[in-house]
Parts: sequence; structure tokens; C-alpha cells
Amino acid sequence: MGRTGKSKSTIDIPYKDIGLRVRTLREANDFTRDAFAEKIEISTKFLYEIEMGKKGFSVEILYKISKALCVSNDYLLTGNDIQKVPDKIVDILEGFTPTQLTHIHEILKWTQELTLLPRD
Repeated sequence: MGRTGKSKSTIDIPYKDIGLRVRTLREANDFTRDAFAEKIEISTKFLYEIEMGKKGFSVEILYKISKALCVSNDYLLTGNDIQKVPDKIVDILEGFTPTQLTHIHEILKWTQELTLLPRD
């Protein structure tokens, strides 16, 4: 602790970078600022302040933002995407039997090959 009795933060949180990721993802998902703020239950002004890097936010807000944008908390905080498959896809896949998953795996491989073919 310092002289004032307050502990110094050992982490500089990059609020501007976090805010930019939130704004970029919000726009990529075609949310207006008003609609997204309503979805995550905060004011439009507070969302603006988050996106501009002017305000921090609680873990609860982080959770709501990441779920609404289908990204990991880690991605929002650091830009590193440790969760390659969105939860909504994992939830669907967990409902299949092992035999069905084998077929889905084959379909996904074919789809990947098709998307990698050169286009005219």
C-alpha cells in the first residue's frame, strides 16, 4: 500500500481497446447503440462511455456484453480468442448422438473444403 493507504493497481486496464472491441463487434452484429444498450440492460450513455474507453464496468456487464456478442470474456478484455466455438453452437452439438456427430464432422469438413476452393 502507498502512503495514502490505497493499494496501487498492478494492472493497467486497456479500456480504450476493450471499448473498441465492443463497438466493432456491436456494429458487426448490426446492433444500434440504443438496441444493444437495452439488450444488456444499461443506458445508452453508459454504453457510449464503455465504447470510448471512458468508463470501466462490472463483471456482470462484461458477462452480458460477451454473451450478447457471442465472444469470450477473454476476447473482450485482451483481444485473444480462446473460445473458438461460440456457446450457441456447442449447445446444439451437445444434443447429438456420437453417430450424428460423426456425420456432422464429415459435413463440416466438406463445407470447409468447399469454402477453400478458388472462386471464379
